[in-house]
Amino acid sequence: MADYPTQFGKEDLLKCARGELFGPGNAQLPLPPMLMMDRITDVSSDGGAHGKGHITAEFDITPDLWFFECHFPGNPIMPGCLGLDGLWQLTGFNLGWRGWQGRGYALGVGEVKLTGMVRPDRKMLTYHVDFTKAVQSRRLTMGVADGRVEADGDVIYQVKDMKVALSES
Repeated sequence: MADYPTQFGKEDLLKCARGELFGPGNAQLPLPPMLMMDRITDVSSDGGAHGKGHITAEFDITPDLWFFECHFPGNPIMPGCLGLDGLWQLTGFNLGWRGWQGRGYALGVGEVKLTGMVRPDRKMLTYHVDFTKAVQSRRLTMGVADGRVEADGDVIYQVKDMKVALSES
C-alpha cells in the first residue's frame, strides 16, 4: 500500500492529471475541462459500504462551466455522461492511490439511473464511490464499484458495477 494522504485539493488533482502524483505510466486524471472534480474529501482501501474501499469528491458548479453553453442552448444541463465519467475517474484514482501500477481504463458499467439534472443554479456535486471488489494479481488489476452523484444533497445519478482496470500496456 502506498503512503498517500486521504484528501486532495485541486493542485493535487492537477498533478495527478500531469502524471506527477502516481508516476509516469500510472493512473491519471484528465486535465480540465474534463476533470470532473475540484477536490477529493476522503479515500480508503478498506472503508465504504462494503469494506473494500471508497472515495468521495466534490465539484463546484458555476453557471460559466463549459458544457452549459453547448448542452443545450437556452436549456443548459450538464450531460449525464460527465457525471458517469467523474465516477469512473474517481474509481481509477482510488486504484492508483492504492499504489497499484498501470494506466486506467473504464471497462463498463452494469446499470445507470439518471433521476435528476444539473442546471447552472446548482452549487455542488458530491461523488460517492463504494468498491465491491478490488483485485490485483499478476494478470489483472481492476476495481468494481457502485456510485452515486448528489447535487446539493439530492441523489441524481446512481450506478452499479462500474469497472475500471489498470494496464501497463
